[in-house]
Parts: sequence; C-alpha cells; structure tokens
Amino acid sequence: MRNSGLSLLFQIVAAAGIGFVGVTFATQPQTAMAVAQSVTSTVAQISECNIKGNISVNTGERIYHVPGQRYYKQTRIDQLKGERWFCSESEALAAGWRRSRQ
Repeated sequence: MRNSGLSLLFQIVAAAGIGFVGVTFATQPQTAMAVAQSVTSTVAQISECNIKGNISVNTGERIYHVPGQRYYKQTRIDQLKGERWFCSESEALAAGWRRSRQ
C-alpha cells in the first residue's frame, strides 16, 4: 500500500496549523488525495474569515478586529465565551459587533 496521499494530507494539515477533531485514514492513495484536497479547500475558506470577534472582559462589549489593527495579533478567540470569527466586516456589523477603535 502506498501512503503518499495520506502523507500529503498530514503535511497540508500540519502546514495549515489546524487541529484534528478526528483522523481519517485512507487505504487508497486516491482517497487520501481527495481528503487532502478537501482539507486544502477548508483551510482556504478559514483563511478568508480572518476578522476576530472578541468580547471585552471589562465591559462585555462585542468588538471585532481586522488584520493590521493595533491589537489584532494578540487578540485570541475563545468560542466557549461566545467569541467568533467573521468573514467580512458587514457580517460582523450585522451580528451586532462594532469595529475596534485601535
């Protein structure tokens, strides 16, 4: 059994820095390649949703941060606290979040 496709899958996931919820094992290289292509597509989608929706610890205010803003890099998203990612500013605004002032 060749495992070049499966190896590629793990390389793509590792390079993208995404975690596993479960692991899919493919016995055929073609199946592994199809899974790898699906993961690649998902990673591309995730990378487009790079607006961080953060909830202020002090005020509870819902604030979103876009790449390049002052606190973007240090802002962490905790989905268990209701924080989330947005794919566009209009999506964040429609959900009731405001843009960070810095």
